[in-house]
Order: sequence, then C-alpha cells, then structure tokens
Amino acid sequence: MSIRHARLADVEALGALLDDYRVFYGQASDPAAARHFLARRLGLGDSHLLIHCGDDGAPQGFVQLYPLFSTVRLAPLWRLNDLFVAPRARHRGVGRALMHAARDLALAHGVRQLTLATRTDNHAAQALYEALGWQRDRDFHHYALSLD
Repeated sequence: MSIRHARLADVEALGALLDDYRVFYGQASDPAAARHFLARRLGLGDSHLLIHCGDDGAPQGFVQLYPLFSTVRLAPLWRLNDLFVAPRARHRGVGRALMHAARDLALAHGVRQLTLATRTDNHAAQALYEALGWQRDRDFHHYALSLD
C-alpha cells in the first residue's frame, strides 16, 4: 500500500478527507477550516501525518499523531489522534496499514507508547485496535474540559 508523509501539496485533497472525518464526529462541514488546520500542522511540523493514496494518487485515508511526554515513564509517547478512511476505500486494509505505519514510525522515533481514544459507539474502530493488540485502559478515567 502507498503510505507516505503528507506534504503541503496534499492539503487540498486531504482537506476534504479531514472535513469528512470531522462531520463523522458531529461537526459542521467546513472544508476551508480543515485545509487551514492541515496547512498549519504541516507548516509547523507539530504532528506526524501519514496518508494512504489510491492508484490515482488521491488520499484515501490518514492517521495523525501528536508528540507528548510521559512523566511517569520518563519517555516520549505519541497520541494517535486521528484515523480516517474514506468510505469508498474501507474494507480493503487501509486502516490496518495506516495503524501499522503509525506504529513503525513511532518505533523509529524511539517512542515508548502510543495512546488513542475513540467514541464508545465506534465498534468498527475498536475491533481494529483490539485486533492489532491495543489494550483498552481499565485503570484510568479520562476527562476533558472544554474551553470554548
């Protein structure tokens, strides 16, 4: 499968995928904001964004990771924040390939742990994660504080 790091030249096509991802999570469609967000991430280099491209070269899926640090482990960790595969490319192993690529990239950077969160009703994603050896956290409750 063709998986590579995203580039600024990918922002237009990748922006449509990011917009679809946001809509999946209940946000209003805003393709321009999605493109701007991607351009900022790529311009600042503050995330690792891998994309899968189809035979036509168009992005069909992406995984985005954000670097963090674990004080307890005294080591870097990455948050796998986003995984999305376009509906037309699902059930072809794209999500699995992106997850493997994310793991391999983290290992190459000396990362000791990957974390992620998904909606409780996203059973397809949960099945994939568990099939790949990810363990559901049963020791900690995770909280969020919205500052909007």
